[in-house]
Amino acid sequence: MSKAQGLSFGELILDETCLFARRGGKTIQFTRNERSLLLAFVRNPHQLMSRSRLIEEIAPPENESSDRNIDFLVNRLRAKLGDSAKSPRYIATQYGEGYVWIAEPSAAPPQTGQIDAYLAIVPSFVEQGHRFGAQASALLTQLRDGIARGVTSSQTIVIVEGWRHVVPDRLRYVLQVSFQDAGNRLDCTATLREMPMRQIVRAFRLDLGAAETASFTTEAARVSHGIIEALRKALTNASAGLGTPSDQPLDVRLRKATTQLSSSSPAWLKKGQELSAARVRNPADPDIALQWGLHLFARLVLASPFTGISNEERDEIESEIEATVLDCLPAIENNPLLMLAAAKLLYFIHRGHLDLAEDLAERAFARTADFAAALPVMGQLRQARGKFKEAVILFDRGIEMADPGSEFMLYLRVLKCIALLASGDRTALDAAKTFAYDVPHTTSELVVMIGMTMTAADQPLSEAVAKTLTAAGPAGVSNALEYVYFTSARHFIAQTARANVMRGLVAHAMRLHGAAAIPPIVPAGTSLITAM
Repeated sequence: MSKAQGLSFGELILDETCLFARRGGKTIQFTRNERSLLLAFVRNPHQLMSRSRLIEEIAPPENESSDRNIDFLVNRLRAKLGDSAKSPRYIATQYGEGYVWIAEPSAAPPQTGQIDAYLAIVPSFVEQGHRFGAQASALLTQLRDGIARGVTSSQTIVIVEGWRHVVPDRLRYVLQVSFQDAGNRLDCTATLREMPMRQIVRAFRLDLGAAETASFTTEAARVSHGIIEALRKALTNASAGLGTPSDQPLDVRLRKATTQLSSSSPAWLKKGQELSAARVRNPADPDIALQWGLHLFARLVLASPFTGISNEERDEIESEIEATVLDCLPAIENNPLLMLAAAKLLYFIHRGHLDLAEDLAERAFARTADFAAALPVMGQLRQARGKFKEAVILFDRGIEMADPGSEFMLYLRVLKCIALLASGDRTALDAAKTFAYDVPHTTSELVVMIGMTMTAADQPLSEAVAKTLTAAGPAGVSNALEYVYFTSARHFIAQTARANVMRGLVAHAMRLHGAAAIPPIVPAGTSLITAM
């Protein structure tokens, strides 16, 4: 099923998400269960779908659905589609067994205009109007639908008219399909390219008979399968590095890769001795070098906010991070996960490497858009330049992809709140900060710091937060403000954004302990004291 153009069955046109359909100028809306049922059918055409399988498609394991409920739902869907059980055009009944989607898709015309998709199929014909035009069009549709069945629902597959409609930075892949009439046969080659550099990933020659529909169908299935394999291999390669297990299923690898970059994982802190020894054994290994960089990063951000870290020690650690990352850059060009790690570290140390970090992250993002590893650092880079709406979109996309209640989801929600805080959008921040900070992934000290940071300057702190800050004393609170400035505020180019992040913290600290609780770096970087 095409996930960008929709799928046509005569006068019925389903949109790419199956949330609605159009027929005769009218729009048909589907409920959540109807949509799930419809997706199950159109993704498995001409296959018997038992009632038990359909129940699995529409209901979570703990939900008790019955065959009778499925029959009721199928009949309701038929009514919306204008279908009949006695003379079906879409859903046929196999009595006692289940249902079959019998509708044949109409050949979709190539899409025009600028294309924003995961993969675009681009046909090219040596001769226009040749006698194989109908078969070639059908082959393109079969390729599109075959590939779509092997990727996720968010990865759109489209057919476009030609290269002039291809926008490189909006596409992950292009499948160039070339046709030539060779008299007794149709010569055809399909070349998969990774964008934006058009690097060839894999090429296929299709063995097509002169007018044999069976050969077109067989070859379309073979090539679709080969392309899906190539896409999955590319994902596997993109998630390699940083200790990601190579012997686990792809979804586990992607989740692990995302977690490795998502935050200051305590695991990096614990691996210091192990990584130090590995660096001695393999001093030229860029993977180990960047893992060491993430360990140093964890030492900075997992330090107690109230105890603090001296400026000398921070500067020494950041200098080592900088030297480590810059030294291994030439060796990581073909590893997007390591490029993201480098971008994250260069962004964090805040030493004039923002352009370089953006270049690394953008190029890595082009190869990792299938999973969420790049979204946090991409959002941080956007917000650093004041592009807060773009940053929030990236954080929201990551939140949608995150496992509920995971460390990754919490991390992205905090980043989103910081972006909204820096932008000065208090209304959006109040709506976004309704999640619980006190979760297993968060230390009690970090819970206090999040609560203090998110509470507006003119609002009272919670009793627990106020109690902790009072006990910390002026020196402890000063260390805490310095911690937030160095980990979250200093990266914003605009002084107003830095001030927005620190304003509430400064106000609360002043009320509790006076000016003694304000470290010099905060007024120097925000001008808040003179403005208050």
